[in-house]
Amino acid sequence: MRSRRIALAVVTAVALTGVVGCGAVDKALDCVRTADAIATSVDRLSQAVSTASEDPTQLTEALNDIDRELGNLKDTTDNADLSKAVDALSKGVENVRTSVENGDATPDITPVTDAATELGKVCTS
Repeated sequence: MRSRRIALAVVTAVALTGVVGCGAVDKALDCVRTADAIATSVDRLSQAVSTASEDPTQLTEALNDIDRELGNLKDTTDNADLSKAVDALSKGVENVRTSVENGDATPDITPVTDAATELGKVCTS
């Protein structure tokens, strides 16, 4: 699954950058926490979209969970690039929420998965 590959890339980045210095270690640790939460969130959202016709409340609950996680992540990172990636992911979630509120039972979650991919790039650079 795509989100798991992102998390794996982040773990690899931690292993490679951990010896560089405190700034790199802090960024790597922020990335690990962020990537893990994002991978979980994207998985939950994907599952909620695929079962939305059976239980539309799962989609709203998944979006609420992601919003909470993103809020926590934003509060715990002081890295500008990570903050920007979290902001992009938040915007993607907001777009999905708007689609759901407008009656779309199977919204396009591409902006969310794209933002998660971008987060992986930030963590591995």
